[in-house]
Amino acid sequence: MATLEILRTGPLAVVEDLGRAGLAHLGVSRSGAADRRAHQLANRLVANPDDRATVEVTFGGFAARVSGGDVDIAVTGADTDPTVDGIKFGTNSIQHVRDGQVIALGTPRAGLRTYLAVRGGIGVEPVLGSRSYDVMSAIGPSPLRAGDRLPVGAHTPDYPELDQAPVAAITGHTVELAVVPGPRDDWFVDPDLLVHTHWVASDRSDRVGMRLVGRPLQHCYPDRQLPSEGMTRGAIQVPPNGLPVILGPDHPVTGGYPVVGVVVEEDIDKIAQVRPGQSVRLHWSRPRVLVGAGPRSTDAGWPFS
Repeated sequence: MATLEILRTGPLAVVEDLGRAGLAHLGVSRSGAADRRAHQLANRLVANPDDRATVEVTFGGFAARVSGGDVDIAVTGADTDPTVDGIKFGTNSIQHVRDGQVIALGTPRAGLRTYLAVRGGIGVEPVLGSRSYDVMSAIGPSPLRAGDRLPVGAHTPDYPELDQAPVAAITGHTVELAVVPGPRDDWFVDPDLLVHTHWVASDRSDRVGMRLVGRPLQHCYPDRQLPSEGMTRGAIQVPPNGLPVILGPDHPVTGGYPVVGVVVEEDIDKIAQVRPGQSVRLHWSRPRVLVGAGPRSTDAGWPFS
C-alpha cells in the first residue's frame, strides 16, 4: 500500500472530506473541506469520488514523501507552485509521482488553502462517518505532524480523463459576497451598515469563522438575550462588539448572537481563500423586508438551522 510520509506541514495541514452530515441534533457540526469546490476538483482530476479525503493545507509550506508505490496526485485551490523533487508542475493538473519522490508546496501568492488529492483518497480511519478534522470540537483525525504516514486508499477502475482543468486563478483583490438578509436583521439599528462598510478579514479568523473588522453594527436591544438558535455555515453572527463573524465549516451548531444575514451557497467557498488583511464587501442578494418596531418572534425559528 502506498503512503505519504509527512515531512513538513506548514501552519496547518488537516485531512478533510465533505464532512459529517445529519449529526447537528447531536451537537456535531458538519465540518469538511473549507473550499469544497477546490476539494472536489482535486478529487475529480484523479478520478476519485467527491467524498474521498484530501489534505487541506493552509498557507503552504507542506511536503510529503511517497513510499510503497507510485501515485497520481492533483493540487488545487491556492497556487503554491507545487513541485515533485523540485520540479514544478501545474496547479489544477494531474501529476504522476514515483516511489521515493517528494511532493512540496510553497507559499501561495494569493488565496489561503490548497488541496492535495491522491488517486484512491487519503485512507485514514473515519470518525463518526467522516475523515474530516473539526478544529473546534477536535473530532476526527488529528492535524498532521512531521513523521505521520497517511495511507492511500484503493482507487476506482475509472481513470483520469483530464490532464488539467481550466480554473480561474485566485486573486488577492476585494472578495465580493452575496448575503441573504436576516433572520435577525431587525435586531440592529442599521442592518444596511453590513453592506455599506468596507470590511477587512481579521488575523483571528480560522475554520470556525472569519472575523471582520470595520465599522461596528449597533444592537437595538443590548440588554436583551436571544435564545440559542441553530447555526449554519455562512451565517453572519454579530456579537456584542458589533463586528460580524461569518461562520465556517467548523462552526458551532447553535448560537445566541443575532444573525444579520447568511452568505449565499454559491459564495461560501470563496470565504476559505480570504487572507487576513484582505478586503471583503457584502451585498444583499435581495431587498430586505422592512418590519415594524420590535424584534421578530424567536418562536418560529428560521429556515437555515
